[in-house]
Amino acid sequence: MFAAIRTPDAPAPIGPYSQAVSAGGFVFLSGQIPLSPSTGEVVGATAAEQAEQVLSNMRAVLAAAGSAPARVVKTTIFLTDLADFAAVNEVYGKVFGVDGPAPARSTVQVSALPKGVKVEIEAVAQVDKQ
Repeated sequence: MFAAIRTPDAPAPIGPYSQAVSAGGFVFLSGQIPLSPSTGEVVGATAAEQAEQVLSNMRAVLAAAGSAPARVVKTTIFLTDLADFAAVNEVYGKVFGVDGPAPARSTVQVSALPKGVKVEIEAVAQVDKQ
């Protein structure tokens, strides 16, 4: 059995999925894109600016699930241009490269992302069993 996670502090899903689900002591975050939780509009012009918003959205979903960035064990980053790797990596490192070991990660280039954004990140994190 799993439980859906929902918070108004992150953008509402733009399709038939949950922001995250918790199951078996883990929370599985759906891919977050750089949308403002209040307006639903894309935030940021550059990949780095967009990554900042994505990570802010992820923090909100993690908090709603009873987790935090320090408990993330795996992420996947989707970029529309791998030339943005270094810029996104710098922003990412400020969140995941500080408190303990960094999560396992994959980064892939994709041809397109929803709403024409440059970056999307999904994650799996530990959470206290509820």
